[in-house]
Amino acid sequence: MRARFLGKDPESQIDNSPTLFATDRADRVTYIAQGWRVTDPQALADIGPVPDHETLIEIPEDVLRMYARRYLEREDER
Repeated sequence: MRARFLGKDPESQIDNSPTLFATDRADRVTYIAQGWRVTDPQALADIGPVPDHETLIEIPEDVLRMYARRYLEREDER
């Protein structure tokens, strides 16, 4: 699987994160998000148990807009 850079949070100055990547998986459309690990006790309590093989990340709305642009581009290609 390869990952293609879509963009990073334009306001983030800390280690170039959060960032969004698109993958080239053939079986389904997937994305990889790099973001801030969620450590806030209240948020973790609200969410509940997370399996050991998963993690929670927080990403800003600007990064989700990068996904929206990619989604709309894919729709235009159809």
